[in-house]
Parts: sequence; C-alpha cells; structure tokens
Amino acid sequence: MSGETEKKEQTKKNKSFFRKDGVWAFSTYFAEGFPFIIIRNLSTFFFRDMNVSHELIGLSTSFFSLPWILKFLWGPWVDEYSNKRRWMLSMQMGLFFMMVLAALLFPLKDGVLLIAILFFIGAFLSATNDISIDGYYMVVLDKAGQAKFLGYRVMAYRVAMLTGTAGISRIAAYQGWYWAFVASFSIFGLVLFFHLFFLKEDALPKKKITELFSRAFHGKSLIYGMGGILVIASVYLFFTSQFYKEVQGNVPFLAKIDFATGVTILLFLGLVILALSRKKITAFITRDPDSYYGKAFLSFMAQEKIGAILAFIILLRAGEFTLSTMTNPFIVDLGLKMHYWWLTGFVGLPATILGAMLGGWMISKFSLKKLAFPFILAQNVTNIIYALLAFHLAKFITLNAGGEHITSVGMFNIVLVAITHGFDQFSGGLGTAVLMTYLMRICHRDYKASHFAIGSALMGLSNPFVSALSGHIVHAWGYGTLFGMSFLFSIPGMILIPFIPYLSDNSRYGEA
Repeated sequence: MSGETEKKEQTKKNKSFFRKDGVWAFSTYFAEGFPFIIIRNLSTFFFRDMNVSHELIGLSTSFFSLPWILKFLWGPWVDEYSNKRRWMLSMQMGLFFMMVLAALLFPLKDGVLLIAILFFIGAFLSATNDISIDGYYMVVLDKAGQAKFLGYRVMAYRVAMLTGTAGISRIAAYQGWYWAFVASFSIFGLVLFFHLFFLKEDALPKKKITELFSRAFHGKSLIYGMGGILVIASVYLFFTSQFYKEVQGNVPFLAKIDFATGVTILLFLGLVILALSRKKITAFITRDPDSYYGKAFLSFMAQEKIGAILAFIILLRAGEFTLSTMTNPFIVDLGLKMHYWWLTGFVGLPATILGAMLGGWMISKFSLKKLAFPFILAQNVTNIIYALLAFHLAKFITLNAGGEHITSVGMFNIVLVAITHGFDQFSGGLGTAVLMTYLMRICHRDYKASHFAIGSALMGLSNPFVSALSGHIVHAWGYGTLFGMSFLFSIPGMILIPFIPYLSDNSRYGEA
C-alpha cells in the first residue's frame, strides 16, 4: 500500500508542476510563436526553394499578413462566446492538422499551391490563437502574476522563433521539406497534448459556440465571405483561361499581367476604395457611441493631430515590410539555402532581441523624443546596405536562382551577408522599441487594450500592399533595385516624426 501511496503522491506532484503558472505561460506563448514563424517567415523560404515566382511570394505574404491586421474585428467574439481555453485548444488542433496536411500534401503535383491555401487558412487560426492566449493570460492571472511571468512569455516566443528559424529550416535544407513539416507537427503536437491534459479552465463558458456559427454563417456575413471567395476564384480562372492567353497573344502589354499582378491591382483598388469610404467605415464602427468599442474608437480618433499619427503609424514600416518580404528569397537565390538556419536563428534572432532590449533601455534613459529619429533612420539605412550587397552579389543570383548546381559565393561574401543580416535585425529591434513605446503612448488609460489593438492593426496596414508590390519589382528590376526602393518607401514615415505628438515623456495621451 505504501508503494502505491508514494506513486499517487508523485503523480500529484507531477500534475501540480505541469499546472504551475510559469509552465503554461511558457507553453502557451511557444504555441503562439511557433505557427506564426512558420506561416509568416518560413513560408517565403519554402516557396522560393520550390521555385515559386517572386510575384506569387509577395502576394502570398500579403494575404498571410491580413488575419493579424484584421484580428481585432473578431477579437470580441473570443470574449463573448465559450471561454479562452476552449478557443485556444480548438485553434491549436486546427494548426496541428494544418502541419500534418502540409506534410501529406507536399509530395503531390499541386502540393505547393495546396500548402499556400492551407497556410492562408492557418493564418486565421494562428491569429485567433494569439487572441485567445493573450486573453487567457490576462483572465487566469492577476496584475501581479501578469507582471511576474512576462519574462516567460517573451522567452517562450523567442524559443519558438529559434525553433522555427534555426531548427525547422535546417531540417528543410538538409533532409527536405517533408521531414521539416513532420518535425513541425511533432513539436506542436507535444505542446497541444500538454495543453489538452494540463491546461486549467479559465472560466465557465459564456454563450455557446454554436450560436456564433449560426450568427457568422447567415445573412450578410455569409454573403460577404462567399463574395470574397468568388472574386478570388473568378480572378484566378480568368487569368489562367485559354481566352486570356489568346488576348495576351494579341495585346503584348497584357503578357506581363498574370494572376499575381491582377490580385495586386485589386488590392491597391481596395486600398483606394477604403480611403474613399473612410467616413462610412467610421460611421459604421461608431453607430452605437454608447458601446465600449464605439467609445474606444472615438477616443482613439479624438487624439491631438490624429491625421499625423495615423499617417506615421501606417507608413513607418512600409520600407521594412518591403525589405523583409524578399530577404528569405534573396538568401535562397544567392545559393545560401544551407546557411539559412544559422543566419536567421543564430545571427538574426539574437541581434533582434539585443536591439529591442538596448532600444528599450536607451529610450527609458534618454527619452523617445531624442531617439525616435536616429533609431528609425538606423532601421531604414540597412535597406541601402542590403541594396549594395545585392548589387555586389548580382552575378551569383544570376547563376544560382532556380538552379540545381550551386556556385559558391565564397566565405568573404557569406560573412558580408551575415553582417548585413545581423545589423538589419539589430537596427530593426531598435525600430521596434520606438514603435512599441509610441503605441503605448497613444493608448488612453481607459482603453489601453482596444487602442493598442487598433494601433497594431494600423501599423501592419501597409504590409499587404508593399508585400504584393515587392515581388513584381524583383521580377522586373532585381533585388538591388527593390532594396533601394524600400528605403524610398520608408522616407515619408521618417519625415512625419517631427510632426507627431506624444513623443515627450510628459505628454502621454490620457496620462498627461
């Protein structure tokens, strides 16, 4: 009996360890970072390795970014229906099966296209997973606990990024993408298994999730969803039809306009329509000014110099997004696929962390007002350095892009790429510190979460458009021109820095 009692006691201890706040804080944020890095980062490496065109890579990156930009629209549903744990588990099951299907689909003839569609669906799952994890963390822990385990969150996310950029990409380079996807779902499956059995409930379920499905799949929601799918399908069928091929033969100009170009044009038309409809959109969001979200939106838009703030947030990362969309394809086309894992995992990632930490410390010591422009300039100057590197190595891109036999760029040039990539990620960390600090400055104390969500969404708004455009620029003029133009795209955001409010430490919105 004593042996059985000891065994039961040991089992209880093990369970209590697995349910400790620090353990699940680490595991949940690993589960947040891992799918993100696969869908948003490794996908560009994968697609270029599979000889997907630059135009389609830019377009896929554009589409993959949309769920993270728009997630604030369905964020309230995560609060209103079921509870955070069930949302989290549902999304993570979906992401697990996404990775399983990627491994199964990869050997098929149209596997790459099917995986692209799968990743797009996975982007919505991953963005919703982020919402549920952040909500779970805030519901289960009190303010003291949230502060206590903040380091666990950051560390777990970085470990997830390292696992993806260094671990999975190395398997892909040396063993192939089938085994990379197998490794992905194996790792994520272990985390999911842990959450299924050891993640405690956060609260009693609210409204039933079935009510949400009945609400989402009827009326206008269903019409808009089906309409969007039909538009994309129609565009694809048109540009791949025999009729369009015949028209291209008769009109030489149209030979350059394919599916990727067509969708890019539609995206920019959408941006124009969005700008022209801004008053109607604002009226729709604030149709009930007494609602929490109506008040939050109105208070955000009521800030001093809101036009300059909006322009600054939207434009500031345009150059960075343009560059980052094509850095992975650039590394592949140079013939450095086998070096990608350490360049990103052991050079880029530590440099990003160091830049963000140093940037945050320096801003707290010397003020945001003094460092905003120097840090943002440093972030964007690396685009010029990348352009010079691309022009310097242009002959190797010509030799190695899409080729089976790789010509070595030489150790000196590998070191140049590593230094450039490291400096780019370090200065990007400095820029991130500026952006995060500024976003917190423009959050009113009564609407911190909502304002931060709105600001974060606006910050990524330029991503779909410049990402879609970047592939066409590379295809037409090469990497060097793209990277040089990406610096030009960053100039409007930098020009706005002297004109935006709340840079001074004593002028925080809602706290002045």
